Amino acid sequence: MKQKKMKLASKDVKIMFETNLQNIQQIAISSLSADDFKQQLLKDLHLEGEIPLSPDKENLKRLILHDGMTIKEASTEKMIKLETITCLYNFLTGKGNIEDYNPDFLFDVYKQFEESTCSQSTLPDKKQMIRWMKRWDSGTDSKIIEIRKENKQRIINRLIERIDKHQYEKSRYAFPPGISFIEKQEMVNKWWSDFRFHLSMAARSSRELNHLMGDTFSDEMKAIYQTAKKKGIPIFVTPYYLSLMDISENNYDDAALRSYVFYSQNLVDTFGNIKAWEKEDQVEAGKPNAAGWLVPEGHNIHRRYPEVAILIPDTIGRACGGLCASCQRLYDFQSGRFNFDMEALKPKITWDSKLKQLMKYFLEDKQLRDILITGGDALMSRNASLKKILEAVYVMAKQKHHDNKKRPLGEKYAEIQRVRLGTRLPVYLPMRINDELITILSDFKKKAIKIGISQFFIQTHFQTPLEITPEVRDGIRKLDAAGWTVTNQLVYNVAASRRGHTAKLRRELNKIGVLCYYTFSVKGFEENHAVFTPNSRSLQEQKEEKIFGQINATEATQLIKNLNNNGSHEKGINQLEKKFDLPFLATDRNVMNLPGIGKSMTFNLVAIMPDGCRLLAFSHDSTRRHSPVISDKPIVYIKENKSLAEYIRQLSDMGEKISDYSSIWKYNTGKTEPRFAFYEYPKPAEEYTTDYSNIDQQSH
Repeated sequence: MKQKKMKLASKDVKIMFETNLQNIQQIAISSLSADDFKQQLLKDLHLEGEIPLSPDKENLKRLILHDGMTIKEASTEKMIKLETITCLYNFLTGKGNIEDYNPDFLFDVYKQFEESTCSQSTLPDKKQMIRWMKRWDSGTDSKIIEIRKENKQRIINRLIERIDKHQYEKSRYAFPPGISFIEKQEMVNKWWSDFRFHLSMAARSSRELNHLMGDTFSDEMKAIYQTAKKKGIPIFVTPYYLSLMDISENNYDDAALRSYVFYSQNLVDTFGNIKAWEKEDQVEAGKPNAAGWLVPEGHNIHRRYPEVAILIPDTIGRACGGLCASCQRLYDFQSGRFNFDMEALKPKITWDSKLKQLMKYFLEDKQLRDILITGGDALMSRNASLKKILEAVYVMAKQKHHDNKKRPLGEKYAEIQRVRLGTRLPVYLPMRINDELITILSDFKKKAIKIGISQFFIQTHFQTPLEITPEVRDGIRKLDAAGWTVTNQLVYNVAASRRGHTAKLRRELNKIGVLCYYTFSVKGFEENHAVFTPNSRSLQEQKEEKIFGQINATEATQLIKNLNNNGSHEKGINQLEKKFDLPFLATDRNVMNLPGIGKSMTFNLVAIMPDGCRLLAFSHDSTRRHSPVISDKPIVYIKENKSLAEYIRQLSDMGEKISDYSSIWKYNTGKTEPRFAFYEYPKPAEEYTTDYSNIDQQSH
């Protein structure tokens, strides 16, 4: 990879084969056909038989044996013929125009053969990883805080102009007649600490968005948003979140912030044709979803695993504090089911009766232990709505606990042990974590713990250390004091995938008492092409960066003890890191959400497609239970939507050193990491039934 930007032509790769892999070139020339070429490779590279092979040779053998197969790709449900070695043979023997072969495809195939002839590369050490971490600023750094004070004042002045121009009699955010500009600044500065002000004043048009960004949008960005307007893509970014940006683009690297809320051309072009990546989210009345579960109609319950149900209430919780550019529920915004019309999303009279029906579904389920209330965003629901939902969960769980006393051993239903709230508001709007909310959460825990619910999680999405501000830190401490554990699910997009960035994020989250839960690969549909990071990079990060924060069984036991007994997650985490000299805690698992079968990082590279994108064969996560339907689906094929070479070019354009990523090509086999013990369900006091309910027995 000597080329600075990976800009290779097909003829350059041909020379590389002729110069560095002459044996492969000669085998191709001497072969009578592509099939003969495959057989000769197996023989000459000693890949035949059942003898154990090194990982790099096992990889070559897989590519050869899969060549010629036709598979069904899970995300598109299209049939694809795999011809990695056949295409290589045609290229090496001069069949067709050399420029018709994609250089990204050729170079990745070249690297697979090169890996089998090279000695093991030296992995980065802890010192190198720390140097990478130090490149990234945090929102609690004093210099960042000062810059953002200026940002805040600039945005306040813009908002004053807007309020003056659009005075609404019924708005709580209006100026009394005759006050001075200084007095207006004081009023807006006070309103700034009210989350409702930011929801009210969020940028909802490209003009407003650009205006709050100091009119710094490029012509290209303006054109993207003009197209977005024509296609009806909603815009919603709060003043608070925009104050985190560096409009000069000279003070700090805010690419991870921008790429999460600003739209790409791919997203805009695809909007209108976006489909659910997670097939089990597609629900038809009376029919099982892709995982075999029968769920009530109305899009309120999503289900994949036996123990877990996702609850999406018919409240303002179907909105968000911002529209994330890589949101897995963009298809819901596309349909209008999710939106930012807060008045229209208020609960209707029918919601109360529907909530009772949903709780009846939970009550009668035999395996359910874990309810994730989300949306949208769980904390977008008003406090009164959220309190009502939590109360309904409590009453249902209490009734389930009571009913179990009447059931004989072996026939008892699983009881609710975990309640989670899925929200990004601690990041988008930390001022949402107010005293009334904390009282609701604290009161719920106090009574829920008496009926066996023992795990209370807030699951959020921090993307970058720049999102961790003094306001965020204060909000997290309030949630911690209320007895709720805050965990993070990072969406591993291109900006977040740069060397040391995720490690630094883990470190800064740990400092404020947040535990990392998942590092998610971005779903691979076309709308996410600009931000998609190939899974090989996720594996590279796991093996070369996250490894320095991994803890053994003894350390994990100590951490769990600290978390359960310390009274402060912040203190408990930092005590352990200090005791064992850890830069951060690697409590998260690197995973990809697979259509229909759930999260996994257990895969093998089985083909490189003509466009250079990799095709991976995934197995489901064997460390957790699945529905009986999923257990019968051993392999899921996923075609990534970006080649490794294109990804490396993106990193280079962002200022990264290509040499820092040179080992990425060898990461072609993944295995799902075990779940951190703190995230396991408590062992039930009595044995539950092994029977299922709400499952389609015929599909099983």
